[in-house]
Amino acid sequence: MLGNKFLNTVSTNVMGGAKASRMIRRLLFERRRGDPSKPIGPFRTDVSTYATAPLQGLRVTWMGHSTLLIEVDGFTILTDPVWSERASFVSFAGPKRFYPPTLALKDLPPLDAVLLSHDHYDHLDHATLKQLAVRLKSDRTRFVASLGLRKKMESWGIAPQKITELNWGQSTSLGSDGSITATPARHFSGRSLWGRNETLWSSFVIRGPRHNIFFGGDSGMFPGFRAIGDAYGPFDLTMLEIGAYDADWPDIHMGPIHAAQAHLDLQGKLLLPIHWGLFNLAFHPWQEPIQRLMTAAAEKNISLFLPSPGAAHDVTGENLQTFWWEL
Repeated sequence: MLGNKFLNTVSTNVMGGAKASRMIRRLLFERRRGDPSKPIGPFRTDVSTYATAPLQGLRVTWMGHSTLLIEVDGFTILTDPVWSERASFVSFAGPKRFYPPTLALKDLPPLDAVLLSHDHYDHLDHATLKQLAVRLKSDRTRFVASLGLRKKMESWGIAPQKITELNWGQSTSLGSDGSITATPARHFSGRSLWGRNETLWSSFVIRGPRHNIFFGGDSGMFPGFRAIGDAYGPFDLTMLEIGAYDADWPDIHMGPIHAAQAHLDLQGKLLLPIHWGLFNLAFHPWQEPIQRLMTAAAEKNISLFLPSPGAAHDVTGENLQTFWWEL
């Protein structure tokens, strides 16, 4: 940290100065191509699936963007839950979902942890967390978050004893034989133009007795992926962002080509792309991230895990290709 500001491990440009002025001009005058040309979805999660355990101990339901329901070795974890219609500070403007949530919050199975990577609106959703605070008030669920998010979470009704904050390198246990460890990412924080970087942004290693997986949150490309792979890998599954990239902010979102390399640096076996296909957050066409990733994966011999939104899929080590975005 520097004063009360968190820092990346490498120098990072977060659209300041001239880039900020250019971004304003682009938002005003450049045509946005990120919305689907026709409606997609709706998608539905079959909640009866959760009545039985995963075949080999690991099952993932990708609900769009960076929201995943992860069942790993007897533990159930929900990441960066966003159920709101818009990823915005107001309900009537800002990026709007391409399709509605795949299940209601009340239909979620029992959770061991809600994992929160950082405070941006498309990851830390005020309305969703307020509802979860009520629904999960008396159960076993803990909210595991990057350092600095406690104050905001408590103000939204989450009981202090249910919150665990983690700095990079710190871990918390899952039962007697599992753990969540916060690891570095290359990003930034802040929910307005003021108060930036006063809370931390993280990736996470999730380890059970049989499986080891990696949730990347938001990050630009940086040498930290190789260091994480050396320290905590190999990983049965990596979940890495591929969307919302642009030449004007290359340091904070890596896009599909760098995601493929990050997967290799992490010593991953299967790559599940996240942070795409739900919100229009950049200038590229909405299908472009997955199309570019598939090309890069073929070139680098990377196995991909590509579930359709809302579908619970067992992770067995085999490729999964659904091509849902072509429907």
